[in-house]
Amino acid sequence: MQLFSSPMRMPRLLYGYYERRLVRALDRSRIPNHIGVMVDGNRRWAKQFNAPTRDGHQAGADKILEFLGWCQELGIKVVTLYMLSTDNMSRSSEELDELMGIIANTMDLLDADADISVHAMGAPELLPDYLADRLSSLTARVPAKERIHVNMAIGYGGRREIVDAVKELLHDAEAAGRSMPEVADSLDVDDISKYLYTRGQPDPDLVIRTSGEQRLSGFLMWQSAYSEFYFCEALWPAFRRIDFLRALRDYAGRSRRFGA
Repeated sequence: MQLFSSPMRMPRLLYGYYERRLVRALDRSRIPNHIGVMVDGNRRWAKQFNAPTRDGHQAGADKILEFLGWCQELGIKVVTLYMLSTDNMSRSSEELDELMGIIANTMDLLDADADISVHAMGAPELLPDYLADRLSSLTARVPAKERIHVNMAIGYGGRREIVDAVKELLHDAEAAGRSMPEVADSLDVDDISKYLYTRGQPDPDLVIRTSGEQRLSGFLMWQSAYSEFYFCEALWPAFRRIDFLRALRDYAGRSRRFGA
């Protein structure tokens, strides 16, 4: 009797069984509310297949949409995606043009999902006008029933975010007639938080970085002070639902101390 029609069917069945076990074992009371993701490894993924860099960025964009579907299934409310840093703006104009086009297409697909709300994080003046306008239009849309809130970090830098927050705080203080010594004497952590790009949102519970790199690279430097971190060897386009479920299992098993 032939049980498997293909030698590839056994691994797929085993992966499916393992994935279902991971889902059943998840403690739903310990699912993170806000996840930050550093979508790293697109170029290396393309290189290993001798494919154009564009193919890697497109595969990464496709993975973002798949990943957001996983998050919605599990009830995760907020996702912050590190898509393009200020440092990335120094790449070749050809690669940047291709990447910007892929990001714009991804925005169109997000716009098609009525349950997703989008918030922009970064410096829009660094982006081409068409992309900045598309991002502004997308963030202005208010879903009738929000299932997930997505922060898109495009042209983003963590140090710049903190500098921008302090600048805005000082300008508002001056407009209110407060002196600089008065501002300095009363300044506290909450004052800075009120001016971050993520103002009004919860800090990330879990930050995931793919591609095996183990550093923040300026991502949510202020907000991630008490986040849990999970570093995965998989390149972003190859990141599987099993990898995500393992990250959630690892997070659920940790004892969060929040600096205590």
